[in-house]
Amino acid sequence: MRTLVDRVVEAGLPGHVAIIMDGNGRWAAARDLPRSAGHRAGAEAVERLVRFVGRRLGLRYLTLFAFSTENWTRPPAEVEDLMALLQHFIDEKVGEFIDGGIRLRVIGDVEGLPAELAATVRDAVRRTEAGEKLNLTVALNYGGRQDIVRACGEIAKSLAAGDLDPSAIDEAAIAERLHTARIPDPDLIIRTSGETRLSNFFLWQAAYAELHFTKTYWPGFTPAEFVRILDAFQKRERRYGGLGMEGVV
Repeated sequence: MRTLVDRVVEAGLPGHVAIIMDGNGRWAAARDLPRSAGHRAGAEAVERLVRFVGRRLGLRYLTLFAFSTENWTRPPAEVEDLMALLQHFIDEKVGEFIDGGIRLRVIGDVEGLPAELAATVRDAVRRTEAGEKLNLTVALNYGGRQDIVRACGEIAKSLAAGDLDPSAIDEAAIAERLHTARIPDPDLIIRTSGETRLSNFFLWQAAYAELHFTKTYWPGFTPAEFVRILDAFQKRERRYGGLGMEGVV
């Protein structure tokens, strides 16, 4: 019997899905647990989804928004716990990524992370670069506005050095200087926890992405819900500013 997973795969998967993982703290609060417990449960949700996508689904590009430039304003103890959790997660999973053909990319200001974590990130990225089954991008210390500002700064430097003609500044010139250069724009962006905003994530890249907001807190997000969201995505008509089928009949 064909399952929903089979039907979704046969219908054609999106090229790139990005997820704003939100709601760890509220998941914990609803259970009278400390926020740290929510973050650990969130890490387990990441593990479940990545394993499912890599082994069962066959999606080519998956991006997870793990830590924003604004998250540094959280209590120092919580930030420290998050950094330690990220360190442990990458250390523990890099071998599994290599064996599973998963290529890890990390976008954002890596040098702004704690030194040990930054070194771990660089090592994991290097060790998994041969992976061809799943391109897993993790956004760490990332902000969409900051990404665009950085790209504009690089363009300004090229102009000042005479390496770039002003007439050559177009969308492609900006896109190739973003953290996501050589990564396709997302077709679908999912945000968990019931919030309905992008929160400074992929402001350039989200131009024509379909958006899906679920009330599920991230620790409770399952591969089954992910597949249902993909099924709903496949039923949407993406018009890219045009009229679509309704406008031509």
